[in-house]
Amino acid sequence: MRCAKRIWGFDVRPVNRRDVLLGAAAFMAARVYGQTGQGAPARILVGAPAGGSTDTLARALAQELGRLLGKIVVVENRPGAGGNMAAEAVAKAAPDGNTLLMSFTSHAINASLYPSLPFDPIKDFTPLTCVATSPSVLVAHPSVAAKDVRELIALAKAQPGKLNFAIGAVGSSLHLAGDLFKMQSGAYIVNIPYRGTAPAIQDVIAGQVELMFAAVGNAQAHIRAGKLKALGVTSAKRLAAFPDVPAIAEVLPGYESSAWFGLFGPARMNAEVSRRISDAARQAIATPDVRRRLETEGAIGVGNSPEEFARFVHIEITRWARVVKFSGAKPE
Repeated sequence: MRCAKRIWGFDVRPVNRRDVLLGAAAFMAARVYGQTGQGAPARILVGAPAGGSTDTLARALAQELGRLLGKIVVVENRPGAGGNMAAEAVAKAAPDGNTLLMSFTSHAINASLYPSLPFDPIKDFTPLTCVATSPSVLVAHPSVAAKDVRELIALAKAQPGKLNFAIGAVGSSLHLAGDLFKMQSGAYIVNIPYRGTAPAIQDVIAGQVELMFAAVGNAQAHIRAGKLKALGVTSAKRLAAFPDVPAIAEVLPGYESSAWFGLFGPARMNAEVSRRISDAARQAIATPDVRRRLETEGAIGVGNSPEEFARFVHIEITRWARVVKFSGAKPE
């Protein structure tokens, strides 16, 4: 061990290679610590399995959000109970902006679908922005003797209970799109539940079931191939993807049913922190990469303010409560 020398009244120890390396490592760690925002990465919890639309959009958003916030943002899948497991985890998380929720329409539907929830869908969250909406399309097997919604309603009323809806998941937005259709049209069509969208759409293609509400991204290729017949879209107006397919609202005024994806934080977030994350998320939604991903999923980017999103969630909870009551749906 080398001894220190005394220079101008101070003990000065000779610098060795180990000191230099440790100092450089500490410097780099400090830089990373500062760049990633308090060191730990932020998480976006998704209450759906990997590979689905919610997961895909969350990952596209996370990459751009991380770039804009100057920190790492990772996606963590916590599927189960219609998204409730992920929502509960976020509701109980620290409101520091490092734990966020990418939720979907079930956030509003579950408020009335489940007899009790371990969280309040309004009071326990800070709405940040609606990321996107995703209209669906009413499709039929080509053998169904109806070329549009008006003819379908007439056919269903002439033969009540003969036609069937394939539904991928009880209590999902696509299930309730069908019950909203029945509620407004007065037609009696039987629901046939499936364990997922893929087997449901395959049975409609095979002619085992006549009808289905399907996400645009799932149905588009089958419609273009002539395997399914598009009767109407659930958006308020016609979609660019199907300009010749009428909106159901053209026959049933006021009908509208779109899935949506939204970003939430826990309640009691600092106003400055929530605004910074919301602004970054809205910028991310407008980037070309995220826009392309949205188009691939058949979704339409939104990016509204926290105040607008909060009002939207209130309206959605009230609106879907009426449909859930009409449907008599119970959680699986």
